[in-house]
Amino acid sequence: MESITKNRQSLPALRAMISRAYGVSRVPTGDDWVTELSHGWFSVAYRIRLRDGAQVVLKIAPPAGVEVLTYERGAMATELAAIRLIREHTTVPVPDVHFADCSHELCDSDYFFMGFVDAPNFGMIKEQLSPAERDRYNEALGATTRELNSIKGPGFGPLAGPFVASWRVRFAAMVEDILRDGERRSVDLGWDYAEVRKVFTEHAPTLDEVTEPVFVEWDLWDNNAMISDGRIACVIDHERAFYGDPLIEAGFTAFEMPVFGSSTAFMRGYGRTELSPAERIRRRLYTMYLAVIMVVETRYRGHNDDEEYDFARARIDDLMALLGRTH
Repeated sequence: MESITKNRQSLPALRAMISRAYGVSRVPTGDDWVTELSHGWFSVAYRIRLRDGAQVVLKIAPPAGVEVLTYERGAMATELAAIRLIREHTTVPVPDVHFADCSHELCDSDYFFMGFVDAPNFGMIKEQLSPAERDRYNEALGATTRELNSIKGPGFGPLAGPFVASWRVRFAAMVEDILRDGERRSVDLGWDYAEVRKVFTEHAPTLDEVTEPVFVEWDLWDNNAMISDGRIACVIDHERAFYGDPLIEAGFTAFEMPVFGSSTAFMRGYGRTELSPAERIRRRLYTMYLAVIMVVETRYRGHNDDEEYDFARARIDDLMALLGRTH
């Protein structure tokens, strides 16, 4: 996926980063040792073969001069914190972080090196799998998500804080951040911003049911899972994690919006079969929040086609209808 947030670096710059992380003796020679991993949407990632043959991945945060969405600020620090939490509190497989550099001496943004996971990406090969195999991996994603949600948080909010005691207050702030991002770039949602705010406010009382903050991966969908032999071999891309309501997790999205696929296997793995009426409303609010992000981010990423924008605009219409609004 092409995006102006991808902070690509020259070969000399990459060699300097490798030298700092692994030492000069492991810096590769020639020009066939690096490949850009293309499936990410935000940060650039490179697969690198070191001089001794070891395979690693370098991930670089967006350029300092590129404006990102409010919730994406400090995303790499969030990812590193998330990996530490997951390693300390769960058995969920995550990458080994070898080295992280936030000095901005060799690059204008943060970067880190991690081990390369030699396993296929679920999202990239799922169409090659049988329906039974896809169900098995989606069920595994459900179980994995449930284990991640077992991590208890000190309050609702970003992993590094600040925290608040109310999920309603925290989620309202998240919604307001993305709406202001959209207004700042005059992004057309297909609806008046005041009307969208009103819908969120009307249904906000359902958020008061959520009283326990837990670790939420939020972006754990099939493209962020590496798979092998019927199991999840590694979960990647943890930069959107926070403490919140587990029902906001990506795997639940299709429950109210089948256009995103089927949630049946995921929910079976998670240990849920149904949602209460209040939970269904919350899930619609969370999907609306996601759809607004998907629309707004297209203008921040500099996408050169309208495919994602058009898809997400249509979802906003669907969700507004589910929440009692029609044009």
